[in-house]
Parts: sequence; C-alpha cells; structure tokens
Amino acid sequence: MKFIEGREMVEIYRTNENTGVLEKEEKIVKGSWINLYNPSKEEISRIIKETGVDKDFLEDSLDSEERSHIDIEDDQVLVSINVPAYDKSGKKIETKKYTTVPLGMIIVRDDYIITVSSEKLDVLSGITNKKPILGEFATYKKSRIIFQVLYKVAESYITYLDRINRDIENFEEKLERTMKNQELVQLIHFQKSMIYFDAALKSNQTVMERLKRGKIIKLYEEDEDILEDATIENRQALEMVSTYSEVLNGMIEVFGTIVSNNLNIVMKFLTSITILLAVPTLISGLMGMNVEFPFLTNVIGFWWVMIACIATTILTWVLLKKRDMM
Repeated sequence: MKFIEGREMVEIYRTNENTGVLEKEEKIVKGSWINLYNPSKEEISRIIKETGVDKDFLEDSLDSEERSHIDIEDDQVLVSINVPAYDKSGKKIETKKYTTVPLGMIIVRDDYIITVSSEKLDVLSGITNKKPILGEFATYKKSRIIFQVLYKVAESYITYLDRINRDIENFEEKLERTMKNQELVQLIHFQKSMIYFDAALKSNQTVMERLKRGKIIKLYEEDEDILEDATIENRQALEMVSTYSEVLNGMIEVFGTIVSNNLNIVMKFLTSITILLAVPTLISGLMGMNVEFPFLTNVIGFWWVMIACIATTILTWVLLKKRDMM
C-alpha cells in the first residue's frame, strides 16, 4: 500500500498457514510482518495507531547514527542492528563507497513483527523475493525471523567484503604509475568502509551474544542452530575486516612510497634535461661574448659552434645515461 505518491511503500506480508507461502497483504492483520523503509510521518502514525508499536522504537531505527542494541518496553522488544549498504551521499567516484544502515526489528506482543530502516535493504528484499533462507520462514514465528535476518545480515557483510576486496585488487594496478590525490582519496574511502564495518560487526556480535542467552527473546531448540550459524558468519566477517584493514594500511604506506619514488624519477629526468640544455646554451653564450674568436666573421664558424654544441650534448647524454639519470 502507498500513502503518499512518489514515496516508498509500507510492505505487509503474512505466511499462509495452509500453504506455507509468503503472501503480500493490503491490510495489517495479526501474525503479519510489516516492513517499513523510508516511511513518512503519516505512515509512521498509521502503523503506531494500528499496531500499538512504541513510537520511539520506530524513530530510533530511522536514525542514521543508531548503534546495534536491544531495548525492551513493556510487551515489545526492539533488536537494532547495522546492515551493510552502498553510500549514496557525496560526490561520485570511480570506486563505490560503503557504509552501514540501522535496521530495527520490533516484536509487538505476539501479534506483529515490524522491520524499519531508512532505505530499502538487500537482505530484506532477498526474503520477500522468496529466496532460500535457513529453516522455514513464517511470519508467525517472530523470534525465528529475527535470527534468520541476523544470519542474512552477517552473510551480506561477507558478500560486501568480497566486493571491496575485488575493488582493492583492481585498484592496485593504478598505484604503480599514479601521483594523483584521487587515488589516495579512494584508499581512504576503503579504509573508512572497513572502520564502519568493524564497528557494526562488533556491535552486532554483542547483540547476538545477548540473544543466545534466551532471556530477551524465547529461544526455541530448532532456532538455536540458526542463531549459532549467524554468530559464526559474523565472526568470519570480523576476521575478513581485520585482514583487509591490514592490507589497506600496507597499501597506504606503499602508496606514499610509490608517490615519492615517482616524484624522484620525474625530478631526476627534468634535472637531466636541464643539464642537456645547459651545455649548448653555455657554448653559444661563450661564443656570443664581445671578444675575438677564430672564424668570427666566417660562415664556417657557425657550423663549428653547432658541431661543438651537438657533440658536447651527446657526450653529456652518454655520461648521464651511464649514471642512470636518463
């Protein structure tokens, strides 16, 4: 359903208990999953009115600075995590920028589960597109949905990190011949992405560890494996972040060395050219002095000066070449 023309939608899904198929609904009914992304104030007000969800839970999840945490209010539970996404802000650059986006998952009594984020997320699109996920996906199994989303989020971090690794490998070829600030800026973007991912994965890990105790959300025996798999995937993503961060730090150091070396090569070449130009300039300058020289008024004198300039220039070039300055 759409409340405002041109704005994003509030999606409502419910699993058909007879067929087990995830179906899209037009109205909010008990046992449904409500997915909000970039909702308007009117959409938020309607969801609050129809479900009784805590207003702060919805608004906190739309805050771009929100960190992963768990919050409990009466008969409602908010599990907030950070999900990897492309950074669409700022100027366009050759390589993609990556960031994290808060995702709030709210269990409202035993009636609804609500997911809310500031933008449409790939991890939730994968579920609504009926792609395979660990275990049976049913909107009336609210705690399991949270664990399944946690697994998909951890899995998506690994996917994004693989993309970043490919970007870094493609970027390495440019480092050998560059002296531009743009390449350094791109490296900094990679490093910032690693910092965001590291912070998000660590806070997500803390949330998973709290959920594993089974005190906040009831942990059914068949769901323990899903949460354990999500925890393992998250740890693997953390290890990948650590490895890629070390690679990036090394690349930044190498980048500085390469830029300095390339600058030295250019300066050495320019110095050699200056020396080559200085030799004939010196000879012609001496011959142009207001003193007596042989063949001063003879045409042959001009050619002798030209031959001397060319000969000394070639000799200088040979000497510079031997010293690896050309």
